[in-house]
Amino acid sequence: MLFWVFILIIILGTSFLLMPRLITIQQTKSQIIHTISEATYKPVAIVFGAGLWRDGRPTPVLRDRVSTAAELYFDGKVARLLMSGDNRFDHYNEPAAMQEYAISLGIPEEVIVLDYAGRSTYDTCYRAKEIFKVTQAILVTQKFHLPRAIFLCNQFEIESIGVVADQRIYRKSSLTYWNLREIPATFAAWWDAYITKPVPVLGKPEPIFPEESP
Repeated sequence: MLFWVFILIIILGTSFLLMPRLITIQQTKSQIIHTISEATYKPVAIVFGAGLWRDGRPTPVLRDRVSTAAELYFDGKVARLLMSGDNRFDHYNEPAAMQEYAISLGIPEEVIVLDYAGRSTYDTCYRAKEIFKVTQAILVTQKFHLPRAIFLCNQFEIESIGVVADQRIYRKSSLTYWNLREIPATFAAWWDAYITKPVPVLGKPEPIFPEESP
């Protein structure tokens, strides 16, 4: 009897964790664009951080996000690139590494905006609206991450679409890990958005387009 109760608890717990991920995928699928040519113009591309190597270089996943954002800019789909990542430590500066890589791809420095406090997807979306006054954006990240990113930007009333940044064939083991990680991460995003509503590191507003701000 105890064995079956234990099994039931595991099933119910797994379903409880999995449900936000499944609902989020369903609700956001119409906002996901698979090719740059299909994307409609938005003023800003939000590029989410994805880690650095020990020497400070962007990981392949992050390079793919920056490269996709560069293609959007060159294709006239966006006017500015908001590069958001973690910079809590002196030796770890995601936004600066993203900017350096973007410039190496030919992106003009003046169209790049850096968010040094994008410590999570939630923080990046929150700060995009509150600090940088973004109201419309193309979200640039991998397919596994886009549903959560779109969900959170929707919560902060940023009109957004997501462009898939999968520019290479990733290892199956990595994809499996990333997709499994999205289950608790999406649950946490729901918890933050609907229950706790934490306020990230903020500061003085820095509108990307000052002339449009009230």
